[in-house]
Amino acid sequence: MAIPRSIQVVLEGKLPEGVTGKDVIITLCGLYNHDECLNAAVEFTGPGVASPSMDARLSISNMTTEWGPLVGWFPVDAVTIAYMRGVQQRLKAIGVDRITEKDVDGWEKNPLVPDADAVYAARITLDLAQITPHVSGPDTVQAMQSLAEIEQKKVAIQKAYLISCVNSRSEDLAAAAKVLKGKKIAPGVKFYLSAASKWVQEDAERNGVWQTVIDAGAQPLPSGCGPCIGLGVGLLEAGEVGISATNRNFKGRMGSRDAKCYLASPEVVAASAVAGYIRGPHGFANRAPQRTYTELSAAAGGAEKVEILAGFPQRVQGRLVFLPQDNVNTDAIYGKDYTYRDDMTPEMMAKVVMENYDPQFAARTNAGDVIVSQFNFGTGSSREQAVTCLKAKGIPLVIAASCSQTYLRNAFNNGFLCIEVPEFVARVREQFAPEIAAKEKTVIPGDDIDIDFTSSTIHWRGEKFTFPALGSVPQSLVIAGGVENLVATRLSVT
Repeated sequence: MAIPRSIQVVLEGKLPEGVTGKDVIITLCGLYNHDECLNAAVEFTGPGVASPSMDARLSISNMTTEWGPLVGWFPVDAVTIAYMRGVQQRLKAIGVDRITEKDVDGWEKNPLVPDADAVYAARITLDLAQITPHVSGPDTVQAMQSLAEIEQKKVAIQKAYLISCVNSRSEDLAAAAKVLKGKKIAPGVKFYLSAASKWVQEDAERNGVWQTVIDAGAQPLPSGCGPCIGLGVGLLEAGEVGISATNRNFKGRMGSRDAKCYLASPEVVAASAVAGYIRGPHGFANRAPQRTYTELSAAAGGAEKVEILAGFPQRVQGRLVFLPQDNVNTDAIYGKDYTYRDDMTPEMMAKVVMENYDPQFAARTNAGDVIVSQFNFGTGSSREQAVTCLKAKGIPLVIAASCSQTYLRNAFNNGFLCIEVPEFVARVREQFAPEIAAKEKTVIPGDDIDIDFTSSTIHWRGEKFTFPALGSVPQSLVIAGGVENLVATRLSVT
């Protein structure tokens, strides 16, 4: 794994009453939605960093990957230490010494901090005092609307979700219970509830929060992945609209691809469930903080000239298939209806490739076609089937302006080729501007593309585009058919 570049997010001010950590990360996802932080390590710092609670920090960090970074981390400070002491005491009470008092004391005395001479690729400044509740979606976390704006539209909902790892912790449940106390869920709305963990649910039961939400009409579900990943009861049906406190709202993820899902804070989810349309419990102005992205250093580059290993293809040629959208996600590539089925053969996988992106994709494409896509290809979950389904279809290669780092690692670990060539993708986009304007999902012009790995060059329509050479590690993974085969071979030799 390559060491990612680091980006500072400098927090200033303090969150206003009624604004949550979920609103912070929704705002960041919406303001910086052109891959500014793709595959970076994001460090939250600044005078305002002490303002968010630990639950808020966990929500922000959890959803940071939806924004494009690989990780989002907060400093070890008094808030962190107080939280870790509580965890350590809880574990000690049940006879688990995974975290000791000595560990926590050590973190308090010698907290992890950046090096004094740390280098950052970019800096973002965010004034927490300027943040208001916002809503993501539908169908993407990259689009946001202020709550004040969407309230005017009175977007009717049929389902609401206070579930998942990102926003059903103690603080979240308490905030929702405060909104729901003495109220009932609107007729025609189903409200689903699931605690982030057994501990969280037990706490909520002890302090009465859990019963308050149940009394309002919520349907409890077990802790764990459920509707958020499209499993179990409560999925969105065709034509329905849902509002959820989960971390992803890709088309087809939480149910039918013909449903729509919005993301919001627990308070907004609860208030919407009571009202029957998207709204919040408080009044806020229609505003969002300003963008303040500053590049601090340029990434060095240059293709490494390497020898092509025996067994690695010197070139790949095939029909070009263009997917014009940014952020083609893993749910779009291989939907949840098939991810957890053990009976899916490669032939069956090939028939449902890209079903949530373009239902006609499998029928229109052939083995040997080369996929060309835009920025952040493969964003979303780490399901390896989003790679292996393309292999099953006979797709030899994906060329993208950029790939999700998780997807890129999954691709080579499964022996599948992915290369990033933004200049080439920009040229393809220019060539197919009318098709993009017509909102075509899949553009197949009929001509071939030639990728020469000996010279790291793409040949298309008389033009040449270069890309960084693939070294011996990715080549060896492709030759072996994936990391499992490579490891097995080396072990057998040993």
